[in-house]
Amino acid sequence: MPQNLTLYGIKNCDTMKKARAFLDANGADYAFHDYKTQGAPEAKLKDWAKRVGWEALLNRAGTTFRKLPDADKENLTEAKALALMLAHPSMIRRPVLEAGDTILVGFKPEDYAKVVA
Repeated sequence: MPQNLTLYGIKNCDTMKKARAFLDANGADYAFHDYKTQGAPEAKLKDWAKRVGWEALLNRAGTTFRKLPDADKENLTEAKALALMLAHPSMIRRPVLEAGDTILVGFKPEDYAKVVA
């Protein structure tokens, strides 16, 4: 099992609950970073964007993104998307799991099984 597992997200999100339940059921030792109480880590967000792409991180389906003015949603660039995610952490797709050098965005049990086995 990789050392230094960190799960990033929002405590009450249903997908987060599934991810945490999976990690707990598999005896994974992990830290939890809650965007609502701790904010979005800017350096991490920039690193993730380089590694998995900002498009993978931006939750366009969420209420927060949908409620933005059209001008904010149009002509998105990496810089603009990162600024939006930092200002509104609920726009970051959840969960993000850091497992050593691996970054997983979203929750798929089969992907989690590979990193906690």
